Order: sequence, then C-alpha cells, then structure tokens
Amino acid sequence: MRTRRLTLHLLLVSLASLALLTPAAAQSDARCDLIDDRTGVCLVEAVLPAPESEPISDDEPVDSGSGASCYFEPSRQGFPAVPAGPVPCSSDLGAWSNVLGCYVRVLDPQPGPDDPAWSGHSPDEGGAVYGCYQPLPLDIDIYLWLESPPAASGSGPSPRQVAEMAIDQMDLRAIEIGIVPEPGAGSVGLVGMPVWMWAAEPGPSTVGPTSASASAGGITVTATAQIHSITWDMGDGHTVVCRGAGTAYQASYGRAQSPDCGHVYTTSSAGMPDDVFTVTAISDWVITWEGAGQTGTIRMDGLTESVQIAVGEAQVLVTS
Repeated sequence: MRTRRLTLHLLLVSLASLALLTPAAAQSDARCDLIDDRTGVCLVEAVLPAPESEPISDDEPVDSGSGASCYFEPSRQGFPAVPAGPVPCSSDLGAWSNVLGCYVRVLDPQPGPDDPAWSGHSPDEGGAVYGCYQPLPLDIDIYLWLESPPAASGSGPSPRQVAEMAIDQMDLRAIEIGIVPEPGAGSVGLVGMPVWMWAAEPGPSTVGPTSASASAGGITVTATAQIHSITWDMGDGHTVVCRGAGTAYQASYGRAQSPDCGHVYTTSSAGMPDDVFTVTAISDWVITWEGAGQTGTIRMDGLTESVQIAVGEAQVLVTS
C-alpha cells in the first residue's frame, strides 16, 4: 500500500507570529482546497475572528464650556459659604471687577474733598472715588478711592483660554507604539493571526493622568488630562478604536487575542508600498478644567505616531 507524507512549510513567518500559531491550530485549519499542479503548494489561512470593537457609549465626554471671564469668587472676599460662579460682565451699576468682586463705576459728581470716601487722599493727588456694588452676598454699594480705573474683567481671557495655557505646560505627546508583529526588517506577521497594539512605556505625557495650573487675568485654572482612546489606522483600510493604553504582548499569551486592543489582518502586505502596512496611532485626550467657580471639558486629538509592519501568508507544501 502506498502511503502519503504531509510536510508543512510555514513561509514568511516571524518568531513572534510562530509563538501565536500552535500545532493544534495548524492541523485543524490545514485544508488544501486548491493545489498548484506545478509546485504542489497550497495557501492556508488560519483565520481568527476579528476582535469586536467596543461600542461607543451614549455618555461620551463632549467638548464643552468656554467659561465666563467675569466671575465671583467669594472666598477671596471672605465669604467662603457663598457659591462661586460666573456673573454678568456689566450692570446698571458698572463693569464687573474680578479682583474687587463688585461692579465698579466712577462717581459723578465726585464727593467733596472732605468726604471719608477719599480715604485720606486729596482730589489734587489724582485718582477718583468709585462705587463698588457687590450683589452677593451682601447686596451693598460701597465707595472707595482708586488711583486708576480697574481693568474691565470682561475683556480678559476666559477660563477655557487659561485652561489651554495649562495644557501647554503638560507636554502631551503621541504614544510610543508597541505592536506584535514588531516593526523592522526580519519580523513578519501572519495573515489570520491576532495583532496586539498598545502604548509602550506609558507615562503622564503619553497616556496621563497629568495636571497643571495656569493663571491669567486674575483667573487661576487647573486642568487634568487623561487619554480617552487611541484610534489605530491599520493600513489595510480598517481602523480600531481602543480605550486606554492597551495591553503589552508577552510570549506566554501565545495565539490569544488582545483583551482590549487588537486586530486580525485578512490580507498580506505584499503589493503595498515597500510591502508593508503603515500603522498609525492617533491619541484622543479628555481634559477637564476647573476654576473661578466653573468647569469644562476639552477634547484634543491629532497627536500621531506611525510604524510599518510586514504581514505575510502561511503556505503549505504537499509532497508524496
């Protein structure tokens, strides 16, 4: 009786990909539906189901809140029990001053030179007496002497603009890409095998959290940044949105799929420019800020990093 011998030859497979392909998987999927009569070579794809994308939540954080540049901070005025918050920048009793915590107007006519409102100053010295109306918490109008008019607070930066100044101090950067198969010559992935993606060496500037404060125009704002998601353009026409930094691959994981950030190629990179897929990671940050009794959220993306990986196919050589 004649016997046949089946010999498997895996071509264009990286060491990382071999770690993902177990003998059981190779045997269970090794079917030759089409054999090249000339070479006896049959292409075999051990295709795993693509990881399911995480559904987008209805409570996705949105970019919101520019903040009012006119605000009342009662703790600065000695009234900590009164809630802070925005106020109209003008009223019938003057323009709001963040520093003084009241609506300020120059008195017309000015009080006589002996009026206590001059606080010991003389009209000849310059300056003027102003009305300072504080609606909360006392609802009072007091007089005070000022050497020069206070700046109108409505013309200053908004809390969001100050928050953006704080963000500039954070040095937010794109992630350093971790991926299996690894980029570089000599490392080739395998069609149908799981690809793992993650942020390598994550830190405050690449995935957060990180915080910074900035002050301008009498406003102090603290902003806190945290990576929300990373969108991976896999170079094969597919994108994968991953929450957070992802999980770094280890050889002990074998052919398992990433629990939170993975992809499966169904075609090889042959025929692409330089015969590689260009994989690009785009970071999406959520920055929350608070200050002047106000809060807001800033969404920021556009921080990108790219690598190139090669993906080949498994081939089976059938010999008699």
